Amino acid sequence: MTTAKDVGLADGRVLRVYDTGPAGSGAGADTRSGGGAGSSGSAPDHNGALTLLWHHGSPQTGALLAPLLSATAERGIRLLSYARPSYGGSSPNPRRNVASAAADVAQIADALELARFAVMGASGGGPHALACAALLPDRVTAAVCLAGIAPFTTEFDWFGGMAAPGGLRSAMNGQAARALYAETDVFDRNVFTAADWAALGGAWSSLGDDSVRAGAAGPDGLIDDDVAFAMPWGFDVARVAAPVLLVQGGEDRVVPASHADSLLHAIGSSELWLRPHDGHISVLEAVPVALDWLLGIAGRR
Repeated sequence: MTTAKDVGLADGRVLRVYDTGPAGSGAGADTRSGGGAGSSGSAPDHNGALTLLWHHGSPQTGALLAPLLSATAERGIRLLSYARPSYGGSSPNPRRNVASAAADVAQIADALELARFAVMGASGGGPHALACAALLPDRVTAAVCLAGIAPFTTEFDWFGGMAAPGGLRSAMNGQAARALYAETDVFDRNVFTAADWAALGGAWSSLGDDSVRAGAAGPDGLIDDDVAFAMPWGFDVARVAAPVLLVQGGEDRVVPASHADSLLHAIGSSELWLRPHDGHISVLEAVPVALDWLLGIAGRR
């Protein structure tokens, strides 16, 4: 069973949090009842083995997706997620940067009484997972970044290979410019490969449905994400000391493989799994083996 709750933060904001953990987890913490719960079948027997915090893509609501729920349940992993500010019931956080995610996650972890956990993020969630790994070194045991964007740099063509870079290009000029772009932005189906569309029509259909829900709620979360990606992140990815797994599709037209290569060279503790025939969505088929990699890391610590 997945529970949803609103976690109150020190600055008065709330974050919508989803958790497959046992009933009563975090009892006595500063939380407020959220907007209901969705069933994912029987709760797994976690046995304290591994807790994983998922960082969702852009745009998403933060709700836990069916393939994540099934893959973690099969492995006895406790799975959590949260909606970043301005997504899925979470309060806005004006002028947030990528590093802001670490402070938010630290308060979620305190509320749920989590001492140590791993992080995994896909696409727009990748940078936020890396922020937690860099800035919460005593809590984050390992990180997985699937099709994650790299910090902006002029050392390579950061926009090269992106089928539709307009949103990020406008974000380089700040919040107002990105918001103006959103007024006329139209989704370009060519950003996804045939393999991506097959994944969205099959195992990862819940991701597509959730993205539509997030988009229907308004563009604010996506605008804030893009501006955060295009501006200084607020931390140096080279600070990440925990083991990092980068997973990248060679045919990705949203976040090209050059971004994974940049992250690989910047993060000394990282390794790269390049999947040559995957795109931006189909690369998520690597999630189960990435979970096994995390379990292997946990077993060595």
